[in-house]
Amino acid sequence: MIKPTTDNEQGCLYIVPTPIGNLEDITLRALRILKEVDLIAAEDTRHSKRLLNHFEIETPLISYYREKEAEKSVYLIKLIKEGKSIALISDAGTPGISDPGAILVLRAHKEGVTVIPLPGPSAVTTAMSASGYSGNGFLFIGFSPSKKGQRQKLLLSLADSQYPVVFYESPRRVEAFLQEALAVYGERQVFWAREITKSFEDLEVGTLTGLLQKAQAKQMRGEFVLIIYPGEKEKVQGETVEELICWYRDNSELSLKDVSKKLATDLGISKSVVYQQALTLWKDKP
Repeated sequence: MIKPTTDNEQGCLYIVPTPIGNLEDITLRALRILKEVDLIAAEDTRHSKRLLNHFEIETPLISYYREKEAEKSVYLIKLIKEGKSIALISDAGTPGISDPGAILVLRAHKEGVTVIPLPGPSAVTTAMSASGYSGNGFLFIGFSPSKKGQRQKLLLSLADSQYPVVFYESPRRVEAFLQEALAVYGERQVFWAREITKSFEDLEVGTLTGLLQKAQAKQMRGEFVLIIYPGEKEKVQGETVEELICWYRDNSELSLKDVSKKLATDLGISKSVVYQQALTLWKDKP
């Protein structure tokens, strides 16, 4: 039970996860907090109103969307310092995890406001639990950049990850994403989870090629969690800087600039020296 505050007491900021699909996934504690706080800060008040109506929660709502995070966070912290307790929710899942919330939470910590996180639904952990992965870690990226060039650069930077890399992706971009991942990585094992916890939940284990074909075959709906597993590392061959440059030139998707940076770091030599040598060899690329 949230205790009433006095004139000299601050309220609290509660981070409350909401269902990612099935409304039964909300916790009893989350329902209690949403009923007892003074205000609920929601990513989309129209979307959240449906959730609150379903559980007969009448707590007032205030919008807190990404474009207004900085501005709204100042106002909400002011309310908390005046004694109001506020619950932060997103449209689905845990606030701050590829959803608005981090700016408000960080400001709360800096301002000495009590932050109380609740455990609950999260698409990334739900998908990982259904993937069959038995390793000790994974790398969560969230949504990739919307621009193709930035997206390809990100994929390249993750090519050597020893852990599965987890992305969120929208249905309208998933085909392009899979095409680019295949071009950068070659064939990889992959798992996708679509419409998690909803009526048309779709869990698929396969390859980048296989899932790309599925995405091309039908119109996709619902957001995806995509888990791309590490590829088999091909042993780099070469003893001299020139041989190593030629190997990367002929056997990888790395750019001249990226190869120069990597070799300079790996070998402890000047990047400019490697770059000049690579520049000459790149001209002779078959």
